[in-house]
Amino acid sequence: MPGRENGGENAGQGEVMTGGLWDTLWVDVNLATMVDGGAPYGAVRDGAVGISAGRLAFVGPRTSLPGVPKDLARDVRFGQGRWISPGLVDCHTHLVYGGNRAHEFEQRLAGASYEEIARAGGGILSTVTATREATEAQLLASALTRLDRILGEGVTTIEIKSGYGLDLPTELKMLRVARQLAKERPVSVRTTLLGAHALPPEFAGRPDDYIDLVCRDLIPAAAGEGLADAVDAFCETIGFTPEQTARVFDAAAAHELPVKLHAEQLSDQGGAQLAARYGALSADHLEYVSPEGVEAMARSGTVAVLLPGAFYVLKETRKPPIETLRRYGVPMAVSTDCNPGSSPVTSPLLMVNMACVLFGMTVEEALAGVTRNAARALGLSRSRGTLEVDKVADLAVWNIESPADLAYAVGANPLHEVVYAGKLESWKARKLGR
Repeated sequence: MPGRENGGENAGQGEVMTGGLWDTLWVDVNLATMVDGGAPYGAVRDGAVGISAGRLAFVGPRTSLPGVPKDLARDVRFGQGRWISPGLVDCHTHLVYGGNRAHEFEQRLAGASYEEIARAGGGILSTVTATREATEAQLLASALTRLDRILGEGVTTIEIKSGYGLDLPTELKMLRVARQLAKERPVSVRTTLLGAHALPPEFAGRPDDYIDLVCRDLIPAAAGEGLADAVDAFCETIGFTPEQTARVFDAAAAHELPVKLHAEQLSDQGGAQLAARYGALSADHLEYVSPEGVEAMARSGTVAVLLPGAFYVLKETRKPPIETLRRYGVPMAVSTDCNPGSSPVTSPLLMVNMACVLFGMTVEEALAGVTRNAARALGLSRSRGTLEVDKVADLAVWNIESPADLAYAVGANPLHEVVYAGKLESWKARKLGR
């Protein structure tokens, strides 16, 4: 499928790139490579990481280095026993939006359901109004505040969806802001056009006409301007039908854009099977997914993106079928789902904890969910998500005694520093005031 990257999982550890000295060599570190198979977490104790031209040149035990550290790199860094993992990947967010929906949180606490609020004109549509009214500068400023919090927990790659414009000018405005974020901060941004997120008020009672607009105008324009890396839709009773979603996916395929899907969050609409039929990168939420949907995802290689923040905030009780996903071997990713209504979350580490406590994932599964499998959900397996030779040198350096600490200490942030594309970034202390 267009945009998929399925390779990279078997790159040899300890290989050395030729061409002189490495730029940087980390020693006196432990590595959570997150490579599948072998030791838990792909762990290498007393390891080393070499970086050259923004790529990983060496990953392995220190004893396998081809020489004395000072003779191998221009800059040798001593980690003092810290752990290094791949930079985290937040693979499902709605980071760019206008307005605030704290009042809806109060309504839900008083007993109103997410669906009741949406049908009364709140929910997504209230954010649509605020986003349409906001300038690009205003959207950028508010998104940067949220992004800095997420980056402050070790994220180096993030997906950002549109979907709060629901018209051509605003959807493109959101995508432009998302692209601009990658110029403002050390982060790789993948953009997703979510035009089929909700029915805008001017199309009330005419969902098929709005899907016409998405297919005829929104997708071609976003593709033509190079603003979208993928296309998403909300297939749900308060969203769009499987038939309407299939039309969106057909239009995406015509423009060589891979697809993702909000599926089975509130009910089973057969969205997982639909996503699998189109070779979707991911199907997301999945609280109500059926065994047949899971089996279809396993056949297609579609990643299950689990979103415990929305589950928690909406006080849902039906959990994603973790054991069924395990049994069929469906890769599971975990993400913040940062959005103003159902998941106002900017802590990927809290999501790792919640994935374990609320959903029953193991710590290793949850960490794979914000590294290896999250990269796969964005079509980035060849370049990100694990510590392997030739991959992009995105690293998170942690003050922890074991990888389990990243899920264990609720509210803690043990991030020491971040390496983005081979460069040590000092933005954390500067931007977060720490």
